[in-house]
Amino acid sequence: MRRLKLVPEKTNIDFFKIALVTFGGSVVLTLASIILFVAIGLNYGIDFKGGTTIRVDSQTPIDTGKYRTALQPLKLGDVMITQVFDPTSSSEKHVAMVRVQAQSGQESITPATTQAIEAAIKKVDASATFPSIESVGPKVSGELIKTAVIAVLAAVAAIVFYIWLRFEWQFALGAVAATVHDVALTIGIFVVFQLKFDLSIVAAILTIVGYSINDTVVVFDRARENLIKYKKMPLRDVLNLSANETLSRTVMTSGTTLIALIALLVLGGDVIRNFVFAMTWGVIVGTYSSIYVAKNIVLQLGVKRDWSKPSDKNAGTNFSKGKA
Repeated sequence: MRRLKLVPEKTNIDFFKIALVTFGGSVVLTLASIILFVAIGLNYGIDFKGGTTIRVDSQTPIDTGKYRTALQPLKLGDVMITQVFDPTSSSEKHVAMVRVQAQSGQESITPATTQAIEAAIKKVDASATFPSIESVGPKVSGELIKTAVIAVLAAVAAIVFYIWLRFEWQFALGAVAATVHDVALTIGIFVVFQLKFDLSIVAAILTIVGYSINDTVVVFDRARENLIKYKKMPLRDVLNLSANETLSRTVMTSGTTLIALIALLVLGGDVIRNFVFAMTWGVIVGTYSSIYVAKNIVLQLGVKRDWSKPSDKNAGTNFSKGKA
C-alpha cells in the first residue's frame, strides 16, 4: 500500500539561501503592519465599538439570511444576527440575537431605529416578538479591547516561558519573533482590507499563536537533537537539516488544516467568514515563520551544542559561526 507523499522523504533545501528576501521581507512586513495599525487602525466590530442587542423570539425556525436581507435597506452598519439556545424557553420557541452597532457615536440606537428594525423583521417573520433590548456603551467596549490585548500578551508570555525552560533563551527569542510576526501580519491584513475585528478574531489570533508555536517547537526539538548528534556541524547546516527532516510533517499538518479551513471559508457563510479567514491566513504565516523567522533568530544568536553541560561560555558566538 503506497502512502501519500506531498514532499520527498529526504530533502536538502537551503532555507537560509535567500534569507535577505525571506527574513528581511518579514521584518519589513511586520513593521509595515504596525505602522498601518497606528496610522489607519482596525475596523472594530460591535464587541469593541458598542451597540445594541435586540432579542427576537419566534414561533417559526429562525432564518438569519432573511433577517439580514430585511435589515440591509436600513443601512445600520455592522449587524450581527445569531440564533441561540435558551433553556428557559419552550421547545416551540426559537430565539435570535440581533446586534447593531452604535449609530453616530451614540451609546445605543434611537427608539425610531429600533421600531424600524422590528418592523423589518416582522415583514419576514410575522410571529416575531422582541422581549428585551440591551445596549453596550463605549466604556465597556474599551474594557473589552484592554482585556483582549492582555489575553494575547499573557498567552505569548506563557509560551515564551515554556520555550525558555524547555530549550534555551535563544530559542525563546526566536519563538517570540515568530509569534510577533504572525500576530502583526494578521492584524495588518485586517487593517489593509478593513475587515471587521471583533472578539472572534481575538480567539483566532490566540489559536494562531498556539498553532505557530507548536510548529516552531517541532523544528526546535529536532534542532536540539541534531545539535547533540552533530557536534561539529555548523549551526546553519544543523538548522537546515532539522527543517528538512520535519518538512514532511509541517506540510502535511498545515495542508490538511488548510483544506478544512478553505472549505469553511467558501461554504461557511458570512457569520464565520472573517474568523475562518484569520485562521487560514494565520496557518500560512505561522508555518512560514517557523521555517524562515524563528530559525534565523537562533542562527544569529547561536546556541550551545551539548545540553548535558550546564553552561557554555561560547554560546552565541562560537557556534553561530560554525566552529566546533
